[in-house]
Amino acid sequence: MAPSGSQQDYLDQAVKRYSSLFTLPSHSEILVYLGLLCFFGGFLTVIPFSKPFFGVALGTGFFFITIFSDFVICRLLRSEPIYDQRRCDAVSLFSNIVWFPLMFLGTVLALYFRSDGVWLRFFLLGFCAALLLRLLVYSSTLFSRFTHAVFSALFQPLLWIVFLYSLWRAMTSKRLGFSFFVFPLVSIPIIVVTIFFFIYFINRVGKETVGVSSMLLLKSFLVNWIEDVNGPLENVLETLGTERSMDVSLLVFQTEKAVKAVMVIPALHPGPFKNVGSSLFPYLIQSALEQRLNCVVSVPHGLFGHELDLASQAQNQKVLDTILSSLNFQKSEKEASSFIRAKSGVASAGCQVFGDCALLFLTVAPATTEDLPSELGFLAIHEAEKKALTSVVVVNAHNSINGDHNSMENISRLKEAVIESLDKAAEAKRFAIEVGAAKVVPKEFSLEDGMGPGGISVIVVHLEGQTTAYVTIDGNNMISGLREKILSTLKPLGIDDGEILTTDTHAVSAVVLNRRGYHPVGEAIDQERLMEYVRNAVSIALKNLEPAVTSWQTVTVPGVKVIGAELIQALSTLTDKAARQAQKAAAFLFPIAGLILVILSLIL
Repeated sequence: MAPSGSQQDYLDQAVKRYSSLFTLPSHSEILVYLGLLCFFGGFLTVIPFSKPFFGVALGTGFFFITIFSDFVICRLLRSEPIYDQRRCDAVSLFSNIVWFPLMFLGTVLALYFRSDGVWLRFFLLGFCAALLLRLLVYSSTLFSRFTHAVFSALFQPLLWIVFLYSLWRAMTSKRLGFSFFVFPLVSIPIIVVTIFFFIYFINRVGKETVGVSSMLLLKSFLVNWIEDVNGPLENVLETLGTERSMDVSLLVFQTEKAVKAVMVIPALHPGPFKNVGSSLFPYLIQSALEQRLNCVVSVPHGLFGHELDLASQAQNQKVLDTILSSLNFQKSEKEASSFIRAKSGVASAGCQVFGDCALLFLTVAPATTEDLPSELGFLAIHEAEKKALTSVVVVNAHNSINGDHNSMENISRLKEAVIESLDKAAEAKRFAIEVGAAKVVPKEFSLEDGMGPGGISVIVVHLEGQTTAYVTIDGNNMISGLREKILSTLKPLGIDDGEILTTDTHAVSAVVLNRRGYHPVGEAIDQERLMEYVRNAVSIALKNLEPAVTSWQTVTVPGVKVIGAELIQALSTLTDKAARQAQKAAAFLFPIAGLILVILSLIL
């Protein structure tokens, strides 16, 4: 079934968290910011003491030490997918942004108290703040041992302390006090223990909620978001997922020479995002069947929601292998009914019967047409049996989004439209058919624009008195109103009716940082240009119309690992639970650690 109202709310909460992510500046920009911060920071923080040359040397040393230490850390972390030189330098940039303000505050207070020792104390407090941030970042993002995170966090700040000590000895007549050496030795264990317990409290939430530590999930998500590495996250989903059987329906159009087109409706959901699980499945099955049958393949969306996301690429391959090894198009029918559309309020059900197989398309456009409940499929099966139809394939057109979810009223209206369309189509006169097909992949549209790699596929069915076009766009839904525009622009070509469908591919999801995490078709894409591509594809399909027969089959794939409704809900709620736990832990641990460090800086 599709997500319930509460489950959809959980998914929306997770999306809101995703939209708060950010991107880093370019590497050259990071280096420029680091240089300015170190040079001017080092110079300005000591110039009030009438030591400008000391300040220049300090800033220059800080910069080159930072670059050197990040180079070493990057080599240490070469097995970590996330960390390259740019991101190591970025960690230093942000930690230095924390460190230098404390140094400036120390400068102000040192001038007031006329004491270099005050500045040194604040330099060391800045060391603690920077180390705390660095250790938090590295321990939250590294898959390797905690000791690697400690070294990566500690290496650069310690080099700064060693450099300041050497420079101070060389350029001043004053000796650094005992506390300058003791304070770091005492503060480092305090910071390490603080971060250890902070991570422990957050991880406990994940283990209690889904059985896996929160930080492992965070790291797995980040490595996919940043580097498109899906292995760690899919390993988690494989571990936590559940097994079930899965059906894939195929409607095949054949001419005397060969297969002309195939419409595939999988009883699975293409998600959860990017290249994880079955997100790319519509394109994968399209590509596999195109290669095997040398025809146009359309893969519209079925009735199922995220609970039927496949857990991994291995599960994708299992489904694909079963389909390819089970193809059997021996039974065929020469005639079909006309395309019958029934409406009830905003709900619309379009039905065309091929032999004794009914093909049913559901939408509530221009209202939001998101994932639809499987009960509509059960209703269609029940009604089809009454009409002596042996098979019914239900397609969720998934072709309109305007912010609101499917309402119970719309679902009720869809049920009425399903019954009416099946009644009329089953009783309609049958005719011999001609079929044309075409596919275009617009090179100018990208995943970021909302267009998947499957492009636009068109199947045109012509029979006496009617020409129907089924247009499938490889995208995750489309902007409200665009469906109607496309259908309208096809009328002059001789298309009497049809439906505009999307695959609901989640390959376009989590690739842009906006409210949804993706662009529905027509939001970022030029709509006029898109409609031109659709018209061209339909024109090509009309030109290659040929007499055809239809056949259909349902392939059952047993033992497929899916995410499952309970897990998708748990993962969605975990985001907020972990965030709340992090706030509580930070509010408790960090002030205590800070107070202890301030007291130590005063007494040592």
